[in-house]
Amino acid sequence: MGIVLRQSAVNTAITYLGFALGAVNTLFLYTRVMSDAYFGLVGVLISTATLLMPVLSFGIPNTLVKYYSAYKERADLQPLLTLVLAVPLLIVIPLGVFSYFANSVIADFISGKNEIVGGYVWHIFWIGLFMAYFEVFFAWSKVCLKSTLGTFYKEVFIRLGVSVLLLMLFFGVLTEAGFLNWLVFLYGIRVLLMAWYALRLQPFHFRLALPDGFREVLKYTSLIILGGSISVVLLEIDRFMINQYIQIENVAYYTVAVFIATVIIVPFRSMNQIAYPLTASLMNSGDMDGLKKLYKRSSLTLLAITALIFIGILLNLEDFYLLLPESYRGGVDVVLFLGLVRLFDAFLGINTAILYNSRYYRMLLLMGVVLALMTILLNAWLIPILGLTGAAIATFISASLYNLVKMLFVKLKFGLTPWSVNSLKVFGIAALTFLLFYWIAFPFHPVVNITLKSVLIAFVYLGTLLKFEVSEDLTALIRKGLKR
Repeated sequence: MGIVLRQSAVNTAITYLGFALGAVNTLFLYTRVMSDAYFGLVGVLISTATLLMPVLSFGIPNTLVKYYSAYKERADLQPLLTLVLAVPLLIVIPLGVFSYFANSVIADFISGKNEIVGGYVWHIFWIGLFMAYFEVFFAWSKVCLKSTLGTFYKEVFIRLGVSVLLLMLFFGVLTEAGFLNWLVFLYGIRVLLMAWYALRLQPFHFRLALPDGFREVLKYTSLIILGGSISVVLLEIDRFMINQYIQIENVAYYTVAVFIATVIIVPFRSMNQIAYPLTASLMNSGDMDGLKKLYKRSSLTLLAITALIFIGILLNLEDFYLLLPESYRGGVDVVLFLGLVRLFDAFLGINTAILYNSRYYRMLLLMGVVLALMTILLNAWLIPILGLTGAAIATFISASLYNLVKMLFVKLKFGLTPWSVNSLKVFGIAALTFLLFYWIAFPFHPVVNITLKSVLIAFVYLGTLLKFEVSEDLTALIRKGLKR
C-alpha cells in the first residue's frame, strides 16, 4: 500500500485543489456571471460529451491498464501501443462523417425541450473526442505508475481555464457563445499536454504489426466499451434527461447539487488512479493474497475518509445554501441521494477494477446493461413527476443496485469482500458524530458557521478513529501529518 498511499495522498491534494477551483466556478462564478440557461447548456454539453467519450475511446484506457504489464514482459509492447492509438479511430472517423451529414437530425434529438442545445452538436463531438484521447494517454501514464501530473490535468487544468474564461466573460471580453468555443479549445490543449507527458514516460515507436493475442485484446476492448458506457450512463444520464423533459435552467440547479455530492468521491477517484493498475498487475501475477489485502485496506480507508466528508456536507448544507443565489437553494434531497451513492462507491474500493481485469467481465457488462436501461427508464418516469429529486432518486436506485450486484459477484467468484469489523466501527462512529452535531447550530455568518462546525466534526470523528485505531493506513497517515 506504500506507493498507493503516497500517490493517493498527492492525487487527493491535487484533486481537492481542482474541486476548490470547481467550487469557485460552479457555486459562485457560473451562478453569478452566466445566465441560468447558458449554465444549464454547459452542463448538458459536458454531460453529453461524457456519455459519448467511452464510445470514442473504444474501451482502450481499461484495455491498456489490463494488458500493459503482460505485454511489457513479453517485449512486444510497441504493437500493442500502436493498436491502442489506432483503434479509437475506427469509431471516431465514421461517427464524425455521420455527424456531418446528420447534423440537423442529431440536433433535434439532443435538444429535447430546449432548442438552444441543437446549435452545439460539434462542440459535443470535439469535447467528447478530446476527453477520449485524454483518458487513453492518462491510462498510458498510470500503467507507468505515474498518475499525479495526469490527475493535475484532469482535475485542475480545465477548471483553472474555466475560471479564467468566466472572468473574461464577467469583464465583457467574451460572450457566452464565445465562452463555449474556448471551452472546446481548453479540452484540446489538455489532451496535447497529456500526450506529451505520457510519451515521455513510455516512448512510442510505430509498428504496424498485430501483437500476440490481439484477438483477445480486441474482444476485451469491444466489450469493455459497454462497461465504460454503463458507468458513465449511471453518472451522467440524469442531466441529459433533465434537458429532455424540463427547462434547461434546471440543469444548472442540478449541476450545483451534483458538484456538492461529488466532493465525497474525491479520495476514491484519487486512490483509483494508482490502485487500478496495481490491481491489474496483482491479477496478472496471480497474487490473490495481495489482492485481498489491497481490496480490504483500500475499502476501509476510503470508507473512513468519505464518511467524514459526507456527514460534514450534510451538517453544513443549510448554511452553505445561504451563500448561493436563491434560485439554486432547492437541492438538499438531491445532495442526500447522490451522496449516498458516492459513499457506496467508495466503500467498494477496487471492486470494479477486480471485475474489469478478470475473466468474468462479460457477465458484469450484461448486468450493467440491464441496470443502465433501468436508469434511463427511471429517469423518464420520475423526472416529469418529481423534477430534480426524481433524477436523484433514479440515480440512487440504479447505482445502488449496480454496486450491490458487483459486490456480490466478487464475493461469489473470488471469495473477497470489503466488509470487516472495522467497517462497522466506521459506520458507527460516523452515525454518532452526525447525531452529536445535528442539533448544533451557530448564529454567525454562514462561512464562520461552516468553518467552525467542520473543524469540530473533524476533530471528534478523526479523534475517535485514532482512539480505536480503526484504519491502520489512515492512522499512520494522520499521525505522520500531525508529526510534520
